[in-house]
Amino acid sequence: MEIKAVEVAKLRKMTGAGMMDCKKALVEAEGDYDRAKEIIREKGKLVAAKRADRTTTEGAVIAKVSEDNKKAILVCLGCETDFVANNQEFKDLVNKIADKALEAFPKNLDELKALDFDGMTIEEAVTQQTGKTGEKHELMYVSTLEAPFIASYIHMNSKVASIVGFNKEVSKEVGHGLAMQVTAMNPVSVSRDDCPQDVIEKELEIYREQIRMEGKPEKLVDQIANGKLNKFFKERALEDQEYTMVSKTSVKDYLKSVDPEIKVVGFRRFTLNDD
Repeated sequence: MEIKAVEVAKLRKMTGAGMMDCKKALVEAEGDYDRAKEIIREKGKLVAAKRADRTTTEGAVIAKVSEDNKKAILVCLGCETDFVANNQEFKDLVNKIADKALEAFPKNLDELKALDFDGMTIEEAVTQQTGKTGEKHELMYVSTLEAPFIASYIHMNSKVASIVGFNKEVSKEVGHGLAMQVTAMNPVSVSRDDCPQDVIEKELEIYREQIRMEGKPEKLVDQIANGKLNKFFKERALEDQEYTMVSKTSVKDYLKSVDPEIKVVGFRRFTLNDD
């Protein structure tokens, strides 16, 4: 049957699919828009199944903070190539997903995927995008944070981002600086006191093995290992880290110099890289 350009354009507006894909779907559906939309969705599922074993090392990590600065989310949508990641349609999709996540505040990826997204679920929208581009798209991460005040930072390549919660409102300079610190220095905890015990035990075990291999007396192993652990905290506990914006000053001392009452109460960080 003959399919008019205006009909193709209408389906394209409804689905976001390419003009040729829309035309083929309308021809197959004999002009039935609902059936044509299903055909486009099925194509996305087919492409997604074929690309399932591909890795998504490109994409975007997005941080969104509510207008009152009390709630924030991190979302990552992965894809296969930098070419797709830099496409405006991909950027619009991940930003819209992030907006939905901030509004709904999902507890995990499954909840995020199930959220409504213009008449379909977010998972279906991502699958549909896979069908449009021909390469795998994958929702890789979502995390939420609530605090009296939250700041965020997205690195210019959009491959790593952070959100940082404070116990009270802070200036743009302080918030931006601490979010940059978390993004760049990848701490494991706010302070040494709240560092996860399994992380501490893993580090101590590594140090003990290193010390024994160096031939040190067994009675000194724990003492030396604990000394190395102090160095670990200075590198990986946020408060103990040297603040990147002020040399020879810890984050804790920097915040104290700004306002003795300011505390970081939590953070989230995600990167597409492996660091």
